[in-house]
Amino acid sequence: MTAAGISPAGAAAPALQASGLVRRFGALLATDHVSLTLAPGEIHALIGPNGAGKSTLIHLLSGTLAADAGRLELAGADITRLNAHQRVAAGLSRSYQITNIFKSFSVRDNLLLAAQAHAGSSFRCWKPRAADAALHDAAHALARQCAIDAGLLDRPAGTLPHGEQRKLEFALALAARPSVLLLDEPMAGMGPDETLRLTELIESLRGQAAMLLVEHDMQAVFRLADRVSVLVYGRIIATGTPDEIRANPEVRQAYLGEDEAAVREQAPC
Repeated sequence: MTAAGISPAGAAAPALQASGLVRRFGALLATDHVSLTLAPGEIHALIGPNGAGKSTLIHLLSGTLAADAGRLELAGADITRLNAHQRVAAGLSRSYQITNIFKSFSVRDNLLLAAQAHAGSSFRCWKPRAADAALHDAAHALARQCAIDAGLLDRPAGTLPHGEQRKLEFALALAARPSVLLLDEPMAGMGPDETLRLTELIESLRGQAAMLLVEHDMQAVFRLADRVSVLVYGRIIATGTPDEIRANPEVRQAYLGEDEAAVREQAPC
Protein backbone atom coordinates (compact mmCIF):
# COMPACT_ATOMS: atom_id res chain seq x y z
CA MET A 1 0.00 0.00 0.00
CA THR A 2 1.27 3.46 -0.88
CA ALA A 3 1.66 5.73 2.15
CA ALA A 4 -0.54 8.83 2.19
CA GLY A 5 1.24 11.78 0.64
CA ILE A 6 3.87 9.65 -1.13
CA SER A 7 3.80 8.88 -4.82
CA PRO A 8 4.48 5.35 -6.09
CA ALA A 9 7.95 6.49 -7.16
CA GLY A 10 8.69 7.51 -3.57
CA ALA A 11 8.68 11.26 -4.13
CA ALA A 12 6.69 13.53 -1.86
CA ALA A 13 3.23 14.33 -3.18
CA PRO A 14 2.37 17.95 -3.94
CA ALA A 15 1.34 19.94 -0.89
CA LEU A 16 -1.85 20.88 -2.75
CA GLN A 17 -3.11 19.73 -6.12
CA ALA A 18 -6.24 21.07 -7.80
CA SER A 19 -7.40 19.25 -10.92
CA GLY A 20 -10.04 20.58 -13.29
CA LEU A 21 -11.91 22.80 -10.81
CA VAL A 22 -15.10 24.22 -12.29
CA ARG A 23 -17.49 26.72 -10.71
CA ARG A 24 -20.45 28.31 -12.45
CA PHE A 25 -22.69 31.14 -11.32
CA GLY A 26 -25.63 30.83 -13.67
CA ALA A 27 -24.27 31.39 -17.17
CA LEU A 28 -20.94 32.72 -15.83
CA LEU A 29 -18.08 30.22 -15.79
CA ALA A 30 -15.98 31.65 -12.94
CA THR A 31 -13.33 28.91 -12.96
CA ASP A 32 -12.87 26.93 -16.15
CA HIS A 33 -11.23 23.56 -15.39
CA VAL A 34 -8.48 25.13 -13.28
CA SER A 35 -5.54 22.89 -12.39
CA LEU A 36 -2.85 24.09 -10.00
CA THR A 37 -0.05 22.40 -8.05
CA LEU A 38 1.80 23.68 -4.97
CA ALA A 39 5.06 21.99 -4.04
CA PRO A 40 5.82 21.48 -0.33
CA GLY A 41 7.17 24.68 1.20
CA GLU A 42 6.94 26.85 -1.93
CA ILE A 43 5.39 30.28 -2.26
CA HIS A 44 3.21 30.18 -5.37
CA ALA A 45 1.62 33.44 -6.50
CA LEU A 46 -1.68 33.66 -8.36
CA ILE A 47 -2.14 36.87 -10.32
CA GLY A 48 -4.69 38.13 -12.81
CA PRO A 49 -6.94 41.09 -13.59
CA ASN A 50 -10.01 41.93 -11.53
CA GLY A 51 -12.80 39.49 -12.31
CA ALA A 52 -10.40 36.74 -13.39
CA GLY A 53 -11.76 34.30 -10.80
CA LYS A 54 -8.97 34.48 -8.23
CA SER A 55 -11.20 34.91 -5.17
CA THR A 56 -13.57 32.23 -6.44
CA LEU A 57 -10.64 29.84 -6.73
CA ILE A 58 -9.54 30.63 -3.17
CA HIS A 59 -13.08 29.89 -1.97
CA LEU A 60 -13.05 26.57 -3.83
CA LEU A 61 -9.69 25.61 -2.34
CA SER A 62 -10.65 26.61 1.20
CA GLY A 63 -14.06 24.92 1.05
CA THR A 64 -16.24 28.00 1.50
CA LEU A 65 -17.60 27.27 -2.00
CA ALA A 66 -18.20 23.83 -3.49
CA ALA A 67 -16.84 23.07 -6.95
CA ASP A 68 -19.24 21.93 -9.66
CA ALA A 69 -16.54 19.59 -10.94
CA GLY A 70 -12.91 18.72 -10.27
CA ARG A 71 -10.76 17.22 -7.55
CA LEU A 72 -8.62 18.63 -4.74
CA GLU A 73 -5.83 16.77 -2.95
CA LEU A 74 -3.88 17.81 0.14
CA ALA A 75 -0.58 15.93 0.44
CA GLY A 76 -2.05 13.19 -1.74
CA ALA A 77 -5.30 12.81 0.21
CA ASP A 78 -8.60 13.61 -1.53
CA ILE A 79 -10.26 16.51 0.32
CA THR A 80 -12.74 17.44 -2.42
CA ARG A 81 -15.78 16.64 -0.29
CA LEU A 82 -14.49 18.14 2.97
CA ASN A 83 -16.05 21.37 4.24
CA ALA A 84 -14.01 24.41 5.26
CA HIS A 85 -13.62 23.38 8.93
CA GLN A 86 -12.56 19.88 7.95
CA ARG A 87 -9.99 21.27 5.54
CA VAL A 88 -8.51 23.43 8.30
CA ALA A 89 -8.25 20.33 10.50
CA ALA A 90 -6.56 18.51 7.62
CA GLY A 91 -3.92 21.26 7.31
CA LEU A 92 -5.32 23.90 4.93
CA SER A 93 -5.67 27.43 6.37
CA ARG A 94 -6.41 30.80 4.79
CA SER A 95 -6.30 34.52 5.38
CA TYR A 96 -8.96 36.89 4.03
CA GLN A 97 -9.06 40.09 1.98
CA ILE A 98 -10.77 41.69 4.99
CA THR A 99 -9.21 40.97 8.37
CA ASN A 100 -10.95 38.10 10.13
CA ILE A 101 -10.29 38.65 13.84
CA PHE A 102 -12.32 39.18 17.03
CA LYS A 103 -11.97 42.95 17.17
CA SER A 104 -13.45 43.43 20.65
CA PHE A 105 -11.11 40.81 22.17
CA SER A 106 -7.55 41.59 23.12
CA VAL A 107 -4.74 40.43 20.87
CA ARG A 108 -3.75 37.95 23.56
CA ASP A 109 -7.26 36.50 23.79
CA ASN A 110 -7.46 36.15 20.01
CA LEU A 111 -4.26 34.13 20.14
CA LEU A 112 -5.43 32.07 23.12
CA LEU A 113 -8.70 31.26 21.37
CA ALA A 114 -6.84 30.11 18.27
CA ALA A 115 -4.41 28.04 20.32
CA GLN A 116 -7.28 26.46 22.28
CA ALA A 117 -9.28 25.71 19.13
CA HIS A 118 -6.43 23.80 17.58
CA ALA A 119 -5.58 22.03 20.83
CA GLY A 120 -9.01 20.38 20.62
CA SER A 121 -10.41 22.07 23.73
CA SER A 122 -14.03 23.08 24.28
CA PHE A 123 -15.11 26.74 24.31
CA ARG A 124 -18.08 26.14 26.62
CA CYS A 125 -16.05 27.13 29.66
CA TRP A 126 -13.79 29.69 28.00
CA LYS A 127 -12.01 31.76 30.64
CA PRO A 128 -9.04 33.42 28.97
CA ARG A 129 -7.29 34.48 32.17
CA ALA A 130 -7.52 30.93 33.47
CA ALA A 131 -6.08 29.40 30.30
CA ASP A 132 -3.35 26.96 31.15
CA ALA A 133 0.35 27.65 30.77
CA ALA A 134 0.65 25.58 27.60
CA LEU A 135 -1.95 27.74 25.84
CA HIS A 136 -0.24 30.93 26.98
CA ASP A 137 3.09 29.58 25.73
CA ALA A 138 1.51 28.72 22.37
CA ALA A 139 -0.08 32.18 22.11
CA HIS A 140 3.20 33.95 22.90
CA ALA A 141 5.05 31.76 20.40
CA LEU A 142 2.57 32.76 17.69
CA ALA A 143 3.03 36.43 18.58
CA ARG A 144 6.81 36.11 18.31
CA GLN A 145 6.58 34.15 15.06
CA CYS A 146 4.51 36.92 13.47
CA ALA A 147 6.51 39.81 14.95
CA ILE A 148 3.62 41.05 17.12
CA ASP A 149 5.05 43.35 19.77
CA ALA A 150 4.48 42.17 23.34
CA GLY A 151 3.24 45.65 24.22
CA LEU A 152 0.23 45.13 21.95
CA LEU A 153 -1.01 41.88 23.49
CA ASP A 154 -3.51 43.49 25.87
CA ARG A 155 -4.94 45.96 23.34
CA PRO A 156 -8.33 45.28 21.73
CA ALA A 157 -7.52 43.79 18.34
CA GLY A 158 -9.81 46.25 16.57
CA THR A 159 -7.69 49.20 17.73
CA LEU A 160 -4.53 47.94 16.03
CA PRO A 161 -3.26 49.56 12.83
CA HIS A 162 -4.29 47.65 9.72
CA GLY A 163 -0.85 46.12 9.22
CA GLU A 164 -0.77 44.82 12.80
CA GLN A 165 -4.24 43.33 12.36
CA ARG A 166 -2.92 41.48 9.31
CA LYS A 167 -0.04 40.09 11.35
CA LEU A 168 -2.52 38.92 13.98
CA GLU A 169 -4.60 37.24 11.30
CA PHE A 170 -1.49 35.43 10.08
CA ALA A 171 -0.85 34.24 13.63
CA LEU A 172 -4.42 32.93 13.92
CA ALA A 173 -4.03 31.03 10.64
CA LEU A 174 -0.69 29.58 11.75
CA ALA A 175 -2.19 28.33 15.02
CA ALA A 176 -3.61 25.43 13.02
CA ARG A 177 -0.06 24.44 12.00
CA PRO A 178 -1.10 24.25 8.35
CA SER A 179 0.80 22.48 5.63
CA VAL A 180 -0.81 24.88 3.13
CA LEU A 181 -1.69 28.54 3.72
CA LEU A 182 -3.93 30.46 1.32
CA LEU A 183 -3.22 34.21 1.36
CA ASP A 184 -6.01 36.25 -0.25
CA GLU A 185 -4.66 39.74 -1.05
CA PRO A 186 -2.86 40.18 2.29
CA MET A 187 -1.44 43.58 1.26
CA ALA A 188 -4.87 45.05 0.41
CA GLY A 189 -5.36 48.47 2.01
CA MET A 190 -1.76 48.82 3.17
CA GLY A 191 0.69 51.64 2.68
CA PRO A 192 4.25 51.04 1.42
CA ASP A 193 5.81 50.61 4.88
CA GLU A 194 3.16 48.15 6.06
CA THR A 195 3.42 46.24 2.78
CA LEU A 196 7.17 45.93 3.19
CA ARG A 197 6.85 44.65 6.76
CA LEU A 198 4.23 42.08 5.77
CA THR A 199 6.34 40.99 2.80
CA GLU A 200 9.25 40.44 5.18
CA LEU A 201 6.99 38.45 7.51
CA ILE A 202 5.83 36.17 4.69
CA GLU A 203 9.44 35.75 3.62
CA SER A 204 10.38 34.74 7.17
CA LEU A 205 7.74 31.99 7.05
CA ARG A 206 9.11 30.51 3.82
CA GLY A 207 9.39 26.73 4.03
CA GLN A 208 7.11 26.36 7.06
CA ALA A 209 4.09 25.78 4.82
CA ALA A 210 3.30 25.90 1.14
CA MET A 211 1.66 29.26 0.42
CA LEU A 212 -0.67 30.32 -2.37
CA LEU A 213 -0.44 34.10 -2.58
CA VAL A 214 -3.19 36.02 -4.38
CA GLU A 215 -1.91 39.56 -4.69
CA HIS A 216 -2.05 42.65 -6.92
CA ASP A 217 1.18 44.17 -5.58
CA MET A 218 3.65 43.05 -8.25
CA GLN A 219 6.68 44.10 -6.24
CA ALA A 220 5.64 41.74 -3.44
CA VAL A 221 4.73 38.98 -5.91
CA PHE A 222 8.06 39.01 -7.71
CA ARG A 223 10.02 39.27 -4.48
CA LEU A 224 8.24 36.38 -2.76
CA ALA A 225 7.12 33.88 -5.38
CA ASP A 226 9.01 30.75 -6.35
CA ARG A 227 6.46 30.27 -9.14
CA VAL A 228 3.62 32.37 -10.52
CA SER A 229 0.37 31.29 -12.19
CA VAL A 230 -1.71 33.74 -14.23
CA LEU A 231 -5.51 33.44 -14.20
CA VAL A 232 -7.49 35.22 -16.93
CA TYR A 233 -11.23 34.75 -17.51
CA GLY A 234 -11.26 31.73 -15.21
CA ARG A 235 -8.38 29.92 -16.91
CA ILE A 236 -4.72 29.47 -16.01
CA ILE A 237 -2.89 30.80 -19.07
CA ALA A 238 0.68 30.37 -17.77
CA THR A 239 2.72 29.04 -14.85
CA GLY A 240 6.43 29.60 -14.37
CA THR A 241 9.16 31.38 -12.47
CA PRO A 242 8.82 35.14 -12.07
CA ASP A 243 11.34 35.66 -14.89
CA GLU A 244 9.43 33.28 -17.17
CA ILE A 245 6.15 35.06 -16.43
CA ARG A 246 7.66 38.49 -17.11
CA ALA A 247 8.95 37.26 -20.47
CA ASN A 248 5.78 35.39 -21.52
CA PRO A 249 4.20 37.31 -24.44
CA GLU A 250 0.70 35.93 -23.76
CA VAL A 251 0.88 37.10 -20.14
CA ARG A 252 2.22 40.50 -21.13
CA GLN A 253 -0.61 40.96 -23.61
CA ALA A 254 -3.38 39.62 -21.37
CA TYR A 255 -2.38 41.07 -18.02
CA LEU A 256 1.01 42.69 -17.56
CA GLY A 257 0.94 44.90 -20.64
CA GLU A 258 -0.80 47.83 -19.00
CA ASP A 259 1.60 47.70 -16.04
CA GLU A 260 4.70 46.40 -17.80
CA ALA A 261 6.84 49.45 -17.08
CA ALA A 262 5.86 49.35 -13.42
CA VAL A 263 6.59 45.64 -13.23
CA ARG A 264 10.05 46.16 -14.70
CA GLU A 265 10.77 48.91 -12.19
CA GLN A 266 9.57 46.80 -9.27
CA ALA A 267 11.23 43.55 -10.31
CA PRO A 268 14.36 42.65 -8.34
CA CYS A 269 17.63 42.85 -10.26
